[in-house]
Amino acid sequence: MAHLHDLTALEQGALLARGEVSSLELTEHHLERAARLDDVGAFVVLTPDLAREQARRADRRRAEGRAAGPLDGVPTAVKDLNLTAGVPTRFGSAAFDDYVPDVSDAVVLALEAAGMPMLGKTSTPELGSPCYTEPEGAPPAVSPWDRSRMAGGSSGGAAAAVAAGLVPVAQGSDGGGSIRIPASCCGLVGLKPSRGRISGFPAYGDPVGLATAGSIAHTVRDAAALLDVMAGHRVGDPSWAPPPRESFVAACDRDPGRLRVARFITPVITPPTTDGPGAPVHPEVVRAYEDASHLLESLGHEVVEVPVPLPPEAVPVFETCWAVLTALSPVPADREHLLRPLTRWLAARGHAVSGPDFGLAIGAMRRHAAAAIVALAPYDAVLTPTLAQPPLPVGALRDDADPERDFEAQKAFTPWTSAWNVTGLPAISLPLHWTDDPLPLPVGVMLAGRQAGEAELLALAAQVEAAAPWHARRPPRW
Repeated sequence: MAHLHDLTALEQGALLARGEVSSLELTEHHLERAARLDDVGAFVVLTPDLAREQARRADRRRAEGRAAGPLDGVPTAVKDLNLTAGVPTRFGSAAFDDYVPDVSDAVVLALEAAGMPMLGKTSTPELGSPCYTEPEGAPPAVSPWDRSRMAGGSSGGAAAAVAAGLVPVAQGSDGGGSIRIPASCCGLVGLKPSRGRISGFPAYGDPVGLATAGSIAHTVRDAAALLDVMAGHRVGDPSWAPPPRESFVAACDRDPGRLRVARFITPVITPPTTDGPGAPVHPEVVRAYEDASHLLESLGHEVVEVPVPLPPEAVPVFETCWAVLTALSPVPADREHLLRPLTRWLAARGHAVSGPDFGLAIGAMRRHAAAAIVALAPYDAVLTPTLAQPPLPVGALRDDADPERDFEAQKAFTPWTSAWNVTGLPAISLPLHWTDDPLPLPVGVMLAGRQAGEAELLALAAQVEAAAPWHARRPPRW
């Protein structure tokens, strides 16, 4: 007999709809697991009293026939980067260790409106910048498949929580791969939606347009269901994606038809290595990519080799914008000394960029993005690996003594993900491969879609999942 945490988020919602379990019972089940089994560095704050009260409200709504949707009453968690009124929100940094916001952002408000009890705040690295989650004063977030390996970042805590069965689904945020990287490391689905699909209210802290919230889940349908919860724009948003014709969950049931799928494995970012230029790509990553290509062809799609759509000149432009965004973080002056070496190094790079040069960098990025979108216009989707390596050992990338070396190592590990933040196109990492190690490690592959084309991308991803299902896989100590 299946335990509650064996079920997908939508299956748990269906139990609630049938009256077979209450939201309070479901929430207590996951709270107990989060308190007892979080040896993966998932949570930095648990909020059991808040979660129970939200669950009771969900049960009252159902009793009155006013359920807010298919995930009403299903527990979740919120990343420590998201403003959450009355709950400590530390942005993964000792510089904010006493910060409690008095407002919630659009994502948290959407989760509350959907009736999803919040078990707590999930771990993130400082200011969400690194692609590993090893925050100061907290355990590292690790992959439940091998607890000596990183969960990735910056949504590492969220991915660890979902992969370990502590919550069925969780939101993350992604400015350069921060949803898809941990999804790959933890054997999950990680969906970065289109630019403007989810509101950045009230902070609007990314003037470049790289970052967005998104879904981390066991299945494509769960990722779509959480996107349905979070999607939508608010009056005042600087950009927004047009609303879909149907729910994103419904799109998962659609036949995608025969598609033209572009593919490339050459890294977009090619930092120098000891053996010369180029990021090394692990053989298991190549195998996952080739197997995914064959799977797509077996499903009737045309797979076409294409050149890398972004030129090398786009990389320093992205780095300039990334550094300035770090410098724009509202760190109190009397607390800057508490920042990690990597954050201080990036902020110093950002502060060295003049206002006009930053404006020129944004313009150059938009031109590179436009050229890439035009080059990919003949194709319905794009296939690449998610990461250049399987999940690395904890500490393998972090280098406090040499932040520049740390940054270069991160680029070599994540040479494809940021391309879709630059273009603003939706992208999804799928857990299609595991290594042959004694403790098998997950290896994700990535599909990107057209502008505002999440529905079509989800239809394709759901078709792939049906052909090569992964949900029955369970990590150790599940």
